[in-house]
Amino acid sequence: MLCVWMVTVGSVKMGLSQAVGGRAGIDYRLMRETILASWRNGRVSVAELCDAQPELRRNAEFCGRSLESPCPVCESDGLVEVTYVFGPRLPGHGRCVTSDKEIARLDARKQELRGYVVEVCTDCGWNHLTRSRSLGGRSALAANDVEGVGG
Repeated sequence: MLCVWMVTVGSVKMGLSQAVGGRAGIDYRLMRETILASWRNGRVSVAELCDAQPELRRNAEFCGRSLESPCPVCESDGLVEVTYVFGPRLPGHGRCVTSDKEIARLDARKQELRGYVVEVCTDCGWNHLTRSRSLGGRSALAANDVEGVGG
């Protein structure tokens, strides 16, 4: 089973794409809808959908940004986004990012990084990768363009 850790830079305020100057990334919404349709049709169990690991649930509870939409599985208000960044000179388990300003700082690095945003329900454990995007890999001149972006 593939396990990817992620954190939030909420879609309501400034999303990961805006925080890094709108660079292209991958959006996993279509895959999300396909998985939810499989669950609604009885091909996937709730246990398979709501399998967030303890560390992801903890980060969701304490570092996640609340989303305005309810959980697609249990319909609670506990749905949040969590953003993780992976790359050189970061912990092997990734870095949980809690602000737009921190995303902008990481994006200004010379080393190439990868950011992931995960949707997590703190109540039932639903989790799904929603977006990923490259960060960093910028020259000193390009890094100055990112200053002032963030929260």
